[in-house]
This record gives sequence, C-alpha cells and structure tokens, in this order.
Amino acid sequence: MLLKNDGNLLPLDPKKVKTVAIIGPNAADVHLGGYSRDPGPGNQISILDGIKKRVEPGVKVLYSEGCKITSGKQGWSAWYENKVEIPDAKSQEASIRAAADVARKSDVAIVVVGENESTNREAWSEEHLGDRDSLDLIGAQEQLVEAVVATGKSVIVLLINGRPLSINYIKEHVPAILEGWYLGEQGGTAAANVIFGDVNPGGKLPITFPKSVGQLPDFYSYKPSRNRSYLQDGRKPLFPFGYGLSYTTFKFENVRVEPQTILPGGTTKVFAEVTNTGSREGDEVAQMYIHQRVASVTRPVMELRGFKRVTLKPEEKTTVEFELTPAALSMLNEDMH
Repeated sequence: MLLKNDGNLLPLDPKKVKTVAIIGPNAADVHLGGYSRDPGPGNQISILDGIKKRVEPGVKVLYSEGCKITSGKQGWSAWYENKVEIPDAKSQEASIRAAADVARKSDVAIVVVGENESTNREAWSEEHLGDRDSLDLIGAQEQLVEAVVATGKSVIVLLINGRPLSINYIKEHVPAILEGWYLGEQGGTAAANVIFGDVNPGGKLPITFPKSVGQLPDFYSYKPSRNRSYLQDGRKPLFPFGYGLSYTTFKFENVRVEPQTILPGGTTKVFAEVTNTGSREGDEVAQMYIHQRVASVTRPVMELRGFKRVTLKPEEKTTVEFELTPAALSMLNEDMH
C-alpha cells in the first residue's frame, strides 16, 4: 500500500537509478508472521534479494542493516523464543553511522523497518508475551531513519509489520512510504515490482494508523459524541481507514441514487462515475459510506456499506454501482429491536 509519495518519487525509473542503498533490519530477512509454515531455504525472497534481481545490469545495490530490532534469533524461528531482548540504542550508534555512509553513496535509499516475529505475536503464557504499550518503532529504528534522512538523499521507507505503527517522524520527513505488512515468502519480488513501477499499488488500509496510543481505540465509525480532540495530537489520525494512494489519480463525479425512495421489500442503487485522470493504468477502490442524519438513536458518523475495485487506463471512465438494501440501513433502536 502506498501511504505517501511526495514529488512522485515512486516509482523509481530503473534506467536512471545507478546506485540503490537497501538499509534496515527487515531488509535481508523474510518475515512471514505467526502461524506461517517455514517454506525452507531457497524458497524465500527478501526485500534485498528482490531489489537485486529487479535492477538493471550495472546498477549497484548497497546494503547495511543499520540496527537490530531484537537480539538473538531472527525470523520465523524467533516465534517460539520466550524472552525478547531489545538492543541498547547506544550499542547501535556505530552501525547507524555505517548505514548513513552507505546512503551517501547512493542515488536513493530504501529503508526497511517495522517489526518481527518476536515483537508482533500472540501472548500464550506469562513467559511468552506479545502485547506492547507503545506503537512507536522499536529500538533504534527511528534514529536509523533520521540518520539516513540527514544525508539529504531521496528516501523511501518500507514498513514490514503486523500492526499499525505511530510513524510521526517518518510521515513528516520521508517523501515516500510503503506499507507491506508481512509480505510472505515472495515479498521481495512484490516490493521490487511496486518500487520500480511494474505494478501500480491500489490497496486501501483496513485499519486506522493513530498518531499515538493515546488516540486508541481509533476507528472510523465513531459516534458524533466522540468527536473530541486532544491537546497535543489532535483528533486526526496519521492515516485513516480506507486510505491508500496510487501512481495515478482518479476523479469521482455524478453520484446519484436511483430510486431515492426504498419501497417495502425493495432496494435502491448508488451510482458514481470514476475517471483515471493520470498517466498510468491503475486500480481504484470505490468505497460507499452511509450516515443517517435522522434516527431514534445516535448513529456513527459514517459506516462502510460497499466497495468495488476497478482497473482503468489513462482517461478511461467507468460507472460503479452499489445496491442498498433495507438491511444495510437497518439499526437497533433504544429498545434493542
């Protein structure tokens, strides 16, 4: 999922980039997430491997881990380890400086950070914990990103994680952000295809990214009475539910409802025209939300009632259609009927 793309940094032109720096604790390891079967050696493509295979001949790919998320075992095998140790930030300073030196030698730096199987997992006993009291990047990862940004090079951050993260610094200072979640055994190939424009991202967030844990619980379908802000972070999240960018642009227009009255046992339909106004073929996910202005009980400010994904060439237009049934508009009254 593409979360930010200032200046259209992405996709990278594979014929113009001569040196790429791949940096970060999640760049060379493949993270499958819990309950995933180990595919065995030779069947996993890391982000580093995927980029190396995709670049044009003669392009240099430099690598630096930069820092570690956790000490000890890494990857899928770490799922069974009870104790989780986070390296001291002081001990990571030399490796962070080395990563910044690698970034200075590149045209663009791709920083791969997030979580791993030790920090994002199920807690099944008092010894094997998995919950966190913060959504910030673990360990020295933010310091690593800051050091790479300070080089002045173009920076792309790719997140590999299993929960939303409070990446306030990254959103403010990094021009391009990709959310990968746990990409799976061929994740490096998928990431490279998106980074170099072979695939145009079109996904939307299934959850909200809060600015901090203080905004939790943070969900899109809140009641109007909950629409209060905070002294520091405000009410607006980092990235809302249903958000996601593309390498092209889309325009919605001519939204209409036919018929505007639902008869007993009947339905109505919502139509909207979608046009690809950019220069690339791409996918857009049209989302239909409802809000009841007049009701016997307070209703959420918005509720998702349908979505459709369409693929459009440049300047191509289509009409998306949603059906609204009485059940989609129904609710429980104050008597819970």
